[in-house]
Amino acid sequence: MERPTLPPRPVASAAPKSGKTPKRAPTARHDRPPRSSVAERRVDVRDWLGRVRVSGFVVIMLGLVVLGTFVLVPTVGTYMDQRQQIQALESAVEISQSDVEDLQMQRDRWSDPAYIRTQARERLGYTFPGEVVYLIDNDLPASATPQEQQDVSGDVGQTRTDWMAQLVRSVTASGAAQVAVPTIGVPDPTPAPDAPAP
Repeated sequence: MERPTLPPRPVASAAPKSGKTPKRAPTARHDRPPRSSVAERRVDVRDWLGRVRVSGFVVIMLGLVVLGTFVLVPTVGTYMDQRQQIQALESAVEISQSDVEDLQMQRDRWSDPAYIRTQARERLGYTFPGEVVYLIDNDLPASATPQEQQDVSGDVGQTRTDWMAQLVRSVTASGAAQVAVPTIGVPDPTPAPDAPAP
């Protein structure tokens, strides 16, 4: 039994049917064609856009990306604001907890009878029956005692000028004062007082 074989392929002719001679690929550096000028290298945009193929899947995915961006940007901003608020509230809670702990420590101290006795002796000057309390007055030297300020004057002073006349004089003097105006550039020459007027 013989194996079936495919018919032989036709041999491609050396010259194409259009009559143009095929271009030979450059093999060495010196065989490269010369570079074209800038005018010849211009790209035809219509030709380039014609080769770009956009499928429906790509359009849908780009639309989803744009839609997701518009949806997520405000959400991310809101999320960041909420995180800052949460951090501020957490720090406020920590401060409040430390205040509560301080108050609990003070409450525990005030439940101790020895602390209450000490505070009563120091703040209120209480003593037990039979105890003698000595109070020392002016135990500081004269240089360390706080000095009271003396009054400037014991008499009520009265001005001898009329304040209304002073005010009117001050306003008229300020209105009549000459103001120095800065000059920009070269000032105009002023005639000398001795020079005769033309």
